[in-house]
Amino acid sequence: MGKLFGTDGVRGVFKEELTLELANKLGQAGAQVLGKNAHQPKIVIGMDTRSSGPLLEQALIEGIVAVGGQAISVGVIPTPAVAVLTRELKADAGIVISASHNPAKYNGIKFFNQSGYKLADEVENEIEELVLQNILIEEKSGGQQLQYENPGQIYTNHLKKANSGELSGLKMVLDCANGAASHIAPEFFRSLGAEVVTLGDRPDGQNINHNCGSTHLESLIKMVLETGADVGIALDGDADRCLAVDNAGNTIDGDQILNLIAGQLKSEKRLKQDTAVVTVMSNIGLDLAFKSQGLKTVKTDVGDRYVLERMQADGYNLGGEQSGHLILLDHNTTGDGMLTALALLEILKNEDRDMQALGQLMTVFPQVLVNARVPNNRKKAYLTDEIIQREIRTVEEHFHGKGRVLIRPSGTEPLVRVMIEGENQDELNQIASDLADLIEARLN
Repeated sequence: MGKLFGTDGVRGVFKEELTLELANKLGQAGAQVLGKNAHQPKIVIGMDTRSSGPLLEQALIEGIVAVGGQAISVGVIPTPAVAVLTRELKADAGIVISASHNPAKYNGIKFFNQSGYKLADEVENEIEELVLQNILIEEKSGGQQLQYENPGQIYTNHLKKANSGELSGLKMVLDCANGAASHIAPEFFRSLGAEVVTLGDRPDGQNINHNCGSTHLESLIKMVLETGADVGIALDGDADRCLAVDNAGNTIDGDQILNLIAGQLKSEKRLKQDTAVVTVMSNIGLDLAFKSQGLKTVKTDVGDRYVLERMQADGYNLGGEQSGHLILLDHNTTGDGMLTALALLEILKNEDRDMQALGQLMTVFPQVLVNARVPNNRKKAYLTDEIIQREIRTVEEHFHGKGRVLIRPSGTEPLVRVMIEGENQDELNQIASDLADLIEARLN
């Protein structure tokens, strides 16, 4: 077997890569490592709506109980709620059974530490070693399985602390992706006074993320236009991300939402260092919009864990990705779709401008991505090839600050990804294609 943990836990097709035996071993190993300082490790377990969830949950629970741990089941609930519950219940760890925005045949197992943060690499490696090396973990008596009643109330009460408590007069369409927020999000936003039209709130175990949610906005756009709603909100399967649709049917991506929330926090003098942490894939339009407001961005590699690591290391309180995975660190330790939606809705409620006008405060520049096929051992050679580097400099000078070139070797495939941003789509297509051809010619 190879490495178990990816950038967001252990993922795979249920019963193929992600088996019940593996889940049981992860339960044992997780309890052993994360509860090593506890007399009896206490672990909160939540999941999304996939039909494989209860089976994986039972395998995890059996593993935790076998080594003397206490497994607290909180049922179907958003990923960020598990982070909150882990802290509130003073547990040693939290586990989420979810494959986020992926189709129903996939599932995943993700751990949080006692503070509600994703695990550090060295802790994941410790769990992984116990599983992959088949290291025997001593079984202990006294293990328990508990069911926590009404865990959603703790989460929604936590969310309300971040809100003025007033959304009356707003009409929204809410797409829950037939996922973990289906039974909790509509009533939550109604409780704040919003008029809520729902989509994707009837999970059947197989329809999670299927033509709905943040990866499929078509139905949301149609419903916003048909109902004359002020805004549409799309969550993903585990509700850790949020995208929006404006009143004219235009997509509001994570960069645009981040721009609005950053501006609001700055106006309230609550944006630390007037800076947000984003990834290298954030749109250049975000940089320009930030600059116009006297704000700054700090960039990391792609992945919310890298965003969070930088936020923690340097004391920032806002970060996120284009995908709508935003971290508002003053309120939660992980991406939180309902929290992000709440922040956006408050801005809309208190503004004279409609959602379309607010979205247009940031110009989204076209992005073109072309792959250059390059041998794995040559994927970083573009860094020292003077002809390639000279062409990159020529392209960037051509843009005069209104475009950029980003070259990224694939982490898993024999590819170098060429991303070009600028104002003219046709021009970008040609430049990206020419640059990819040059990289292939030079490095093969």
